[in-house]
Amino acid sequence: MALVLTSTAFKDGGDIPARYTCDSDDVSPPLAWFGAPPNTQSFVLIVDDPDAPDPHAPRIVWVHWVVYNLPATCSGLPEATAQLPVGAKVASNDFKKTKYGGPCPPIGKHHYFHKLYALDISLPELGRTSKAQVEHAMAGHVLAQAQLVGCYQRRG
Repeated sequence: MALVLTSTAFKDGGDIPARYTCDSDDVSPPLAWFGAPPNTQSFVLIVDDPDAPDPHAPRIVWVHWVVYNLPATCSGLPEATAQLPVGAKVASNDFKKTKYGGPCPPIGKHHYFHKLYALDISLPELGRTSKAQVEHAMAGHVLAQAQLVGCYQRRG
């Protein structure tokens, strides 16, 4: 069975409701997953936007959320996650915060990639860290990965 990542808030390739963006409550969407390999020791969740700042001329991948060391027993995160499972850590995003930062595109329709990785280890304590440092630490330890893409374009 393959690792699968889903949300009850939006379908893969569908529109992310405003509730999960800077135009409303800016809370994290509910996420659920299943199908992790039996020797999974932890999960990493990365949410980023490769369309920044303009989907017609992207220049950077904007990081919205990085959570690592989600325990292998974890099968999802509730809407508006305020309390992470014991042991889970959050890296800095491009808003310079260690929490979820929802879609807030300056122009055009952007794609937000929710990527889940099953690892064969729990990562060491990385301190104040970034997506790049988490990706470096997990290199060679990814057993499986899943992806859920949501779209958002600001109105007005």
